[in-house]
Amino acid sequence: MLLTRRHFLTSCGAASAGALAPRALRADAYPSRPIKIIVPYAAGGPNDTIARLVSAQAFAQEGASFVVENIPGGAGNIGTAAAARAPADGYTLVVVTSSFFINPGLHSKIQYDPVNGFAPVTMVAAAPHVLVVHPLFPARDVSEFVAAVRAQPGKYSYASAGTGQSSHLAGELFKQSTGLDLAHVPFNGANPAMMSTIANHTPVSFISLPAAAAFIKEGRLRALATTGSTRSEPFPEIPTMAEGGFADQISFFMQGVLLPAKTPTWIVDRWHRELQRIMALPQVRERVLSLGLEPVVNTPDEFGAQIRSEVVRWAKVIRQARINVTN
Repeated sequence: MLLTRRHFLTSCGAASAGALAPRALRADAYPSRPIKIIVPYAAGGPNDTIARLVSAQAFAQEGASFVVENIPGGAGNIGTAAAARAPADGYTLVVVTSSFFINPGLHSKIQYDPVNGFAPVTMVAAAPHVLVVHPLFPARDVSEFVAAVRAQPGKYSYASAGTGQSSHLAGELFKQSTGLDLAHVPFNGANPAMMSTIANHTPVSFISLPAAAAFIKEGRLRALATTGSTRSEPFPEIPTMAEGGFADQISFFMQGVLLPAKTPTWIVDRWHRELQRIMALPQVRERVLSLGLEPVVNTPDEFGAQIRSEVVRWAKVIRQARINVTN
């Protein structure tokens, strides 16, 4: 091996070898110390679960170790900003949700740049939002829903998981597209919103499909349409908004993985390959589906383009809906 390496150095030139060897050594050695995965939310939610699934499987053959660090607060902004400030050496990742797209248009004081502050790796899981109603609501599909609300303007309201949440914006996008007079009632989380609809206090909800899944299966809520581009794998019987005649309603609750900006491309690519492998594992796929999510892996370029377009799209919805939150 020494003779081969000496021959290589002689044939390629010492200067060229000096430039190539450090990069090769870094690639061969990575990961050589614990990797931190930042979760910008409290422990126990889907974001945290995804991070721990990844940490349990990533680079297992290399004996890599991981630290999952929960940094809740500021609707995910605090932990996300901490990840943006981390060294671009591949030893800090962050698992983000749809709030990553939304918060820049919602908060005036945000301490990270969603487009230029990160190196996108991939989306790993996603689920659409769903329009659900109380079983006594006089509509069996989304077209009948629109007709019922238009027939009695100002009568109905819809619940969401909270002001500025992705479910709220899904509802506002639908209102803006249809011109419906449908008041928003924010709740402190998805479950209180569902309880209000189940009790028929707020007979309509826009909510993430995972949050409503059990209640739909039990018949306590009627699902009219999802906001997915295709039907949901766990609920193939629920049509999409587009199938009901309402296009451009795509929205989703997602989980994605980012590295700090300027992370070397070979590290981004290596993480992409690793996440692609992990999300295809039967036990991981089964766990993700149990959360009501579907495994989704796109390329870094695709995820980056998605981030750019979603940031612009939701900022426009927020402006038109005049949504204000306290910073």
